[in-house]
Amino acid sequence: MAWSIAEVARMSGVTSRTLRHYDEVGLLAPAWIGSNGHRYYEEAGLLRLQQILLMRELDLGLREIRAVLDSQVDQVAVLREHHRRLLRERNRLETLARTVGRTIAELEEGKDGNDMTKINRPENLFEGFEPAEAEVRERWPQEWEQSRRAREAMTAEDQERWQREVTAQMIRFAEFMVAGTPVADPAVQAEVDVHYQGVCRFWTPNAVGYQGLAQTYVDDPQFRANYDKIADGLAGYLRDAMAVYAEARLS
Repeated sequence: MAWSIAEVARMSGVTSRTLRHYDEVGLLAPAWIGSNGHRYYEEAGLLRLQQILLMRELDLGLREIRAVLDSQVDQVAVLREHHRRLLRERNRLETLARTVGRTIAELEEGKDGNDMTKINRPENLFEGFEPAEAEVRERWPQEWEQSRRAREAMTAEDQERWQREVTAQMIRFAEFMVAGTPVADPAVQAEVDVHYQGVCRFWTPNAVGYQGLAQTYVDDPQFRANYDKIADGLAGYLRDAMAVYAEARLS
């Protein structure tokens, strides 16, 4: 069974002009072109278009999307990964919706004659937000985009392996801290160099960027909680060690 370009445009919400552009850049070719010049798409094309639209939702560019589609072997595995990401984003948006709804309810219930309001738990105002990523994106937009593309290119196995490496390294930093090793000690700085090289897999920070990342580990509650869960004060210890490294190696 095949569908005309007009039918595909109607079903998907993608304009015929965009579909023709996808063909021109080698991203989505029609199954065939009729004698009347009309383009027709089969089921494989519709599935490919779905994946294109999913990756567009994740802010990937057309070149990156083409590279992913051309390199993939298991379509089901790729769709499962998209599904996991969409579920995570859905959960985050649901949390934000509850946050806003709770704030509305508290503001309405707390108003008095002077239009003063009362928030029972101020920390609840920020549940579901991602301040660290937003700040990094605002301060270093090009670096953030480079990092995002690198993360999106990772398979589920790559991400799991990377997470294990990060956790193991945090434990090594914690051992240095508990032993009272100064952050400027060569052994600590050697470990920071490993950390810096790991960051460079995603983006290459200069001294200011690396120091800014180090401060984010302390300022962002989620980052700080993750590190301090391994050892109390680890986020601050890592920040100080990274600051020494940035001053000595990146300035």
